Order: sequence, then C-alpha cells, then structure tokens
Amino acid sequence: MGVFLTPISIRHPTTLEALRGRAVAVDGNLELYQFLSIMRTRDGSPLQDAQGRITSHLNGLVFRTSRLISEFDIRPVFVFDGPPPELKREEIRKRREVREKSQREYQAALAAGDTMTAWSKAVMTSRLTKSMVEEAKALLGFLGIPSVQAPSEGEAQAAFLACRGDVWAAGSKDYDSLLFGTPRLIRFLAVQSTEFLPRFGRSRSVPPELLVLEEWLSSLRITREQLVDLAMLVGTDFFPGLHGFGPKTALKRIREWGSLDNAPDEIGNQLPSNLDEIRAFFLDPPVTTAFDLSPPSLRIEQARRFLCDERGFSEERVNGALARLSSARRPARRLEEFDHEAS
Repeated sequence: MGVFLTPISIRHPTTLEALRGRAVAVDGNLELYQFLSIMRTRDGSPLQDAQGRITSHLNGLVFRTSRLISEFDIRPVFVFDGPPPELKREEIRKRREVREKSQREYQAALAAGDTMTAWSKAVMTSRLTKSMVEEAKALLGFLGIPSVQAPSEGEAQAAFLACRGDVWAAGSKDYDSLLFGTPRLIRFLAVQSTEFLPRFGRSRSVPPELLVLEEWLSSLRITREQLVDLAMLVGTDFFPGLHGFGPKTALKRIREWGSLDNAPDEIGNQLPSNLDEIRAFFLDPPVTTAFDLSPPSLRIEQARRFLCDERGFSEERVNGALARLSSARRPARRLEEFDHEAS
C-alpha cells in the first residue's frame, strides 16, 4: 500500500480552510477504499441497502465530499486506476492474502462475541470491486464532480495533472504521487479525517498535511531519481525492499552511493532484475491527456433517484447534501490564477 517514507518526510500540518479554493486530484480508488474501511456498523459490517448491496463508498462520496466542496470550496477531481501494471502482480497477491486472513479473523471474532476485535479486522477485509468504482463514477457525474480514468496508476495520473497545473496538488494518503513527480501532495484531505492503526485496533484523528516535493528533495539533498532508488530499498508496490533498509538507512546509503547502480555487490545482487523498468515506471509513467476537468452539471433529480429510490438513502440527508452542492457551484480556477499565493 505505497512506500513508507514518513520518518524522512517534511510534512506541514495545514487546515481545510488554508486549502480553500484549491483544486486537488484525489486518488479515487484509495478514497473509496477508505470509505469502505471506516464506514461500518458496530460489528464491522459495511453499510448496505435493502438488497444487501454495499453503500459505504457512496455514503462517503455524497456526504463527506459535499462538505469539502460546500464548506471549504475545495475542488476535488477524482482520478481512478486503470488496469494494474504487471509490475504490481506480487503486491496484489499479498493484499489478497492479507484480506482473506483478516476475513477469517473477523468471522472468528464475531463468533466469539468480540465486536471490538471484529471491527478492527473488518476494516482490513475491504474489497473495492469494479462495480463499486462504476457506481462511484456515476454518482460523481450526478453530483457535478469531475473524474478522470487513468490508463494505469491513478496516483501517476494525479501527479501529471498537478505538474501541468490542472490542479494545485495531488491528494492521497500514500507518498507514491511524490515518486511520480507531483509538486505538492495533500495527505488526509477530509473533514475530521481519521487513520486506522491496525496494530492498536483503533483509529486516530489526523489533520491535513502538505508536502512540497522541491522543498523535500532539497532538504534530503537528493534528486527525484535518487528518491525512487531510495524507495526501492525501503519497498514499493513493485518491489518489497531489502531487509534492514528503513527510510533513514536508505537515505544514508543513496547519498553515499549516488545511485543503486553503484551499490556494493551484496546489495546489487538482491535488487530486482527489472530495476530499470520499475524506475522508468515511476519517472515516466503511462498517463492520458484525454480528459475534461470542467465540472459536469449538477443533476439533482438523477442523484436523488440513484441514492434514495435505488439505494435507500435518507431523502432528508441527501436533499441537504444536494442543497449544499447547489449553493457551492462556482467556476473552477487553474493554478496560474493563484499567482502569488503561498505554496
């Protein structure tokens, strides 16, 4: 689930108010996955409609995202993953094993009446299906929120949008967008954002954080190419990393070697044979320019029918969210319109 770089990162705590008016390319798959993980009943079951269809992801989109837009004038662009690259096959297999193990532990905890453990295990059983993503895209269209279909990794596409100035930053909990070159990354972009801590079986509140790539690389005294090599030692979705290399040790060694190409043989022999292919994927990933970021029209009746008539959502709550979105409709701004605003 992304590369772990927290110990060497420069993260500026910020507020949603400070992000007012910003357009952010949100990692759509990760956002939906987080909604699926945390929006559950007390025993860990996901939210469902009368037909047993999971609705946690839709709940998050309509109620949480509408607040970001209406209360803070934040303009999200949801970017969705395309087919996973072959490089990610092993990571996907590992995630499936973790999910299946958590499902077994969840069922055991339920049988034992241990609802606290059941909830903590249920969070790790979440599975985002293609149909859920398609439902989310349809709902976003009804809500007047633009979305982009990436040809491969959504975080790479989000970074591309930020580099072009189509958005101000990429938004994701993971650091991968920085490896893909986004000039800015917003982590924990949510009203009352929480992060689940599997080790402790609980969640904690976290404020939004801003990371600026140029500032970070300058502080670390490395290039983006070296950052990718550093991440390879720590572990990415495409290579699990090497034993004994945390972020601080990896940084020290990359500064010493300059590149993994200059690593001693005992290290080089453990690196993947497709190292250059992985590097190239981070530095020049597949992206698309076939997108339209103009907010679609807010289709209130279609949204109400989709949520209330078809999914059983509370009409009162949905009407409130739609009213907020309707009152918040404003033309989007491009990056250059912020001129001398602070980074």
